[in-house]
Amino acid sequence: MAKNIPYKIYLEESEMPTAWYNVRADMKNKPAPLLNPSTHQPMTAQELGAVFCDELVQQELDNDSPFIQIPQEIRDFYKMYRPSPLVRAYCLEEKLQTPAKIYYKFEGNNTSGSHKLNSAIAQAYYAKKQGLKGVTTETGAGQWGTALSMACSYLGLDCKVFMVKVSYEQKPFRREVMRTYGAQVTPSPSMTTEVGRKILAEHPGTTGSLGCAISEAVEVAVGHPGYRYVLGSVLNQVLLHQSIIGMETKIALDKYGIKPDMIIGCAGGGSNLGGLISPFMGEKLRGEADYRIIAVEPASCPSFTRGVYAYDFCDTGMVCPLAKMYTLGSGFIPAPNHAGGLRYHGMSPVLSQLYADGFMEAVSVPQTRVFEAAEQFARVEGILPAPESSHAIRVAIDEAMKCKETGEEKTIVFGLTGTGYFDMVAYEKFHDGKMDDYVPSDEELQAYFAKLPKVD
Repeated sequence: MAKNIPYKIYLEESEMPTAWYNVRADMKNKPAPLLNPSTHQPMTAQELGAVFCDELVQQELDNDSPFIQIPQEIRDFYKMYRPSPLVRAYCLEEKLQTPAKIYYKFEGNNTSGSHKLNSAIAQAYYAKKQGLKGVTTETGAGQWGTALSMACSYLGLDCKVFMVKVSYEQKPFRREVMRTYGAQVTPSPSMTTEVGRKILAEHPGTTGSLGCAISEAVEVAVGHPGYRYVLGSVLNQVLLHQSIIGMETKIALDKYGIKPDMIIGCAGGGSNLGGLISPFMGEKLRGEADYRIIAVEPASCPSFTRGVYAYDFCDTGMVCPLAKMYTLGSGFIPAPNHAGGLRYHGMSPVLSQLYADGFMEAVSVPQTRVFEAAEQFARVEGILPAPESSHAIRVAIDEAMKCKETGEEKTIVFGLTGTGYFDMVAYEKFHDGKMDDYVPSDEELQAYFAKLPKVD
């Protein structure tokens, strides 16, 4: 290791990005537009404005502006926990005896424990600026709900969170953090909404899904004046806000003349991966540099690796717009694995288009191998990682071991975007040998694919 490169690279406040990067501006093939589920025509700003905040609608539809300025109020909030460190995983390298150089961008240094706060404060800010009373949302593992409750508390907004039932039950302390910040938290599907009651009638005893929770949150937002719905992943606007992760990462690497060979991120809806890779993908799209970009998803919810690229509903209740994405079908209810943030049935339209065009690759991994990597990382690097981020750790270790076999000195960067301190039930099941590796069969998936909406 070069002596002039610190183990932890911190940026100065003056080096923080002042604008978000919009990777769509550099995409030759733009992501397909959201469609009205009734007419199958592209959603207009007016139609989207009934669900989302006005400024966020503009960001959602902007495929051409390469940079969008970050309002000063949001930049001031970011200073509480940003810039986040880029860390050389030196102890892990030593343990693996690999010639690879491994770096991780650590986004867990705030109370939400993840990267989700980057977009939560932005979306809450625009809701407040619009004069709204509050917002509704869904959350899987709870990081997004926690982040949004923090942002709403800071800005004085009401926050209603529908939490996927399996996570609501597995992670009561995450729920209590949200309540500490003033959020109303409801397990989903619930009997409090029409769509929730319908889902429970059709699937009694279901553990829920992000698609179910989205349906309920949208119904409440649309039915209550002064409220709008906000989403923690998938949407173009969210990847835009999360680009600050990748921009800080690239600034830090450039500062010391480091060029990564591969960039690895976990993938559920796409916010973490999309944010981390954005400036590197921009260079790749412009032909300025090349990187190997790897998306890692759970084998139990493999939208990239086993899904189909098609228009589908963004939610289980089929009340949201149609998005063209890699999907398992909006009715897909994944097994109750412990990576709650990676249990969405589809993938970001931006990432889906990039994957379809061959600019990135994807792998899926079973959860016992994920927790093996998580434990290995925790023992040598001193951070207990979230199950979601541990998917990236798994593949980073695998790639580092390949370097050991070949003798190649590759530089690996991955996103450690969450801490696992509220995931001890999952770690307990892993340690007790009670964790399984359920993988959906081809027959199961085909049944969901058959129900995809027919779009010309």
